[in-house]
Amino acid sequence: MTIIGGQAAFEAMRVHHRLLSEQLGNRAAAVADAVAAGRPHGAAVAGLVAYLAEEVLPHAVAEEETVYPAAAAHRDLAATVEEMAAEHCTLSAAAEALAGLADGSAAAEQARQVADLFAAHAATENEVLLPALLASEEVDLAALLARMHHRAEEAAKTGRTPKAGRPQKNGRPRKTGRTGKTGRTGKTEAGDPEGALLGLLLESARALARAGQADLACRLTAAAWTVVREERPELAVTVTAALHGLARRVVAGPAQDGPADPARETTPTAGDPELDVRSLPPAQRHETIFATYHDLVPGAGFVLVNDHDPKPLGYQFEAEHAGQFSWQNLQAGPEVWRVRIGRAPATARDGQAAQARPAAGRRRDGEPELDVRQLAHFQRHDAIFTAYRALPPGGGFVLVNDHDPLPLRYQFEAQYPGEFSWDYHQAGPKEWRVRIGRSGPDPAK
Repeated sequence: MTIIGGQAAFEAMRVHHRLLSEQLGNRAAAVADAVAAGRPHGAAVAGLVAYLAEEVLPHAVAEEETVYPAAAAHRDLAATVEEMAAEHCTLSAAAEALAGLADGSAAAEQARQVADLFAAHAATENEVLLPALLASEEVDLAALLARMHHRAEEAAKTGRTPKAGRPQKNGRPRKTGRTGKTGRTGKTEAGDPEGALLGLLLESARALARAGQADLACRLTAAAWTVVREERPELAVTVTAALHGLARRVVAGPAQDGPADPARETTPTAGDPELDVRSLPPAQRHETIFATYHDLVPGAGFVLVNDHDPKPLGYQFEAEHAGQFSWQNLQAGPEVWRVRIGRAPATARDGQAAQARPAAGRRRDGEPELDVRQLAHFQRHDAIFTAYRALPPGGGFVLVNDHDPLPLRYQFEAQYPGEFSWDYHQAGPKEWRVRIGRSGPDPAK
């Protein structure tokens, strides 16, 4: 093992900061270029958010646990360290906000601000903190660098982000970032055994992938996603991000030839609606796709349109709906991917059960239902507008909600004046049903 001195550690830290800043700048520029050219920008946003989560934020956590305490011991640097830690929290919150932005211009501006903030942040560390630590006789900068690398690896494995609750100059705690939030279990992430176990599982999956078992790694990761998605959605986001990285190592993806049982195979039809998720923020895409699948009747399907290979989604479908769906690749890039996702036809047993109840997800006249009650509130309107845009002229669907969707109607009137119909079928007190239709001739006639 080569032992490096303080000057070499100082230069290594400066070079690493420059690399992180350049990579963030390049990814922010990719978002801006896509928006300016009128191309889907979701993949560029996902790349920037993933880099923040996998590289920048673990680095920030490691600095807070190693470099910053050493710098804060210098009285003239304490206020600077406090500001630098606050900027870490701002970066963490900005990453979460960026993942939820649907508007291209807003996403490009947010991406630029993230890159600019980190560039200025890194410059302060390089020009103020690190020179002071290098000059200090009480600080072993090489040992700090070694500990920082170790802590960064740990943070990347467990998905930790910069600490919330650090005091600002006015003494009020910051509430940005994710660490310290209390989830449904009532435990904070700082002492979260579920999060720690999940981190170990993801690291094991990455080891499997490096050993040539990427397909198995993806299946295990997708199975973990089904366990945490309802009770710990914040962990589910981490698992989905890891699954995207693992899926890139797989040569042959899941569900390439439809269901394993040929008797349950579904057939594409000219009437299959398209679900184009390219305009949705990455954080909302998978839930919208699953909601659309849940509303299918047996034997029906839709065509998913995406701006990257949805292979990770295929693993999640296999984990949650094994033997119940079909997956047929219709177009595989380089800029657009189309996959026909179908629900398996009903078996004889399913048919007998259907005689006792109406077909799930359908009205008696054949129009589908879109039940958004299982979606997070911030995802509902995007899912509804996506379903509306997929309607043929004269078509419609029944929206099922847990409150009066009157605000949504005002949005429809602003965006599609004179182009839609709105008919209440049920108005509370616990459930609302509204038939939303698209103007034009009835496609069934």
